Amino acid sequence: MGALGGATEQPFECSRAACREAAVWAILWRNPRIHGPERRKTWLACAEHRETLRAFLAARDFPLEVRGVEDLRGRA
Repeated sequence: MGALGGATEQPFECSRAACREAAVWAILWRNPRIHGPERRKTWLACAEHRETLRAFLAARDFPLEVRGVEDLRGRA
């Protein structure tokens, strides 16, 4: 994943295996069996893989939210 802030900021990279495209989407999710509501993980997605990654998590009934990657800037 790319750097969050700083002078050497790099682009975010898609989380899909073998994909190195720039991420434009952030999928925030959690596994309710092991994570409380305050904990969320983040997968990053390029335009091509957004729906694939979202559908994978949704099929497991994991609570998720899809945002633009620009919403992550400055959260570190």
